[in-house]
Amino acid sequence: MPPVRNGVRASSLEARWMKSGHSNAEGNCVEVAALTEGGVAMRNSRDPDGPALIYTAAEVAAFLAGAKDGEFDHLV
Repeated sequence: MPPVRNGVRASSLEARWMKSGHSNAEGNCVEVAALTEGGVAMRNSRDPDGPALIYTAAEVAAFLAGAKDGEFDHLV
């Protein structure tokens, strides 16, 4: 996977952004996009031109597994 650097301007990525159906109209949304290089980008929906964080598919899979198991429930 060619590296896409963390902090790259999100709007500069050739990406199709999506957000959870659990997001609300108050703008409390995180958007994700699959990258053609195989990674996953994340951005704050309130700042679509702002920085994107880039993760590998394995990193996202580990996070999602933890979230499904309730490991992060104490944060909200």
